[in-house]
Amino acid sequence: MNIRTLRTVPYRRILVTFLAVLPLIVSTSASASGATSTAPSPSSAGAADGQRDFDWEVGTWNTEVRVLADPLSETQDEWLRFDGTSVVRPLLDQRANVVELKVAGPTGRIEALNMRLYEPQAKRWSLTFINIRDGLLTPAVYGGFHDRVGEFYGDDQLGGRPIKVRFLINRQGPDKAKFEQAFSADNGVTWETNWFAVDRRIDPHGPQ
Repeated sequence: MNIRTLRTVPYRRILVTFLAVLPLIVSTSASASGATSTAPSPSSAGAADGQRDFDWEVGTWNTEVRVLADPLSETQDEWLRFDGTSVVRPLLDQRANVVELKVAGPTGRIEALNMRLYEPQAKRWSLTFINIRDGLLTPAVYGGFHDRVGEFYGDDQLGGRPIKVRFLINRQGPDKAKFEQAFSADNGVTWETNWFAVDRRIDPHGPQ
């Protein structure tokens, strides 16, 4: 069954994964020739301001996904199940990364990308989801990590009405992570989760 037949308009926001060549606007700066030995190294400075928040995720993962077929509706909840892999690749000295998701289940397949880009001025990450089926980019969600939990928020539309979007990443040790996405139709007062994913690292000796 083609996934388009599964009432999957929300998948454009839900699809969490990735790998495409996208044009990026990247600012570069030259290093001062007279820097002293007390200046922090790029790696330590990046770790302190959140630039290396996704280093732990680089690698290949088994992925179990559950998707709510018709979010923010009056219909009875129907959860669709998918299994497959996600691959996270670093870009630009790990100031960006891209995730490629390929999962399949009884109701169809999901192939999607997620481009993550660090914004040093704002000290935050932007996550942009891409549906490979139609090639469309969704509005980004923005945020970062605190105590091994990533929180990202943004605005989108569902069925022509404005909604809030929340995306959570919960790192559970070096080889397991959970992901959740939720929508809100009342400006964040209440949330309905519509995407769950559990990732387990295929190579337990990969990056941590």
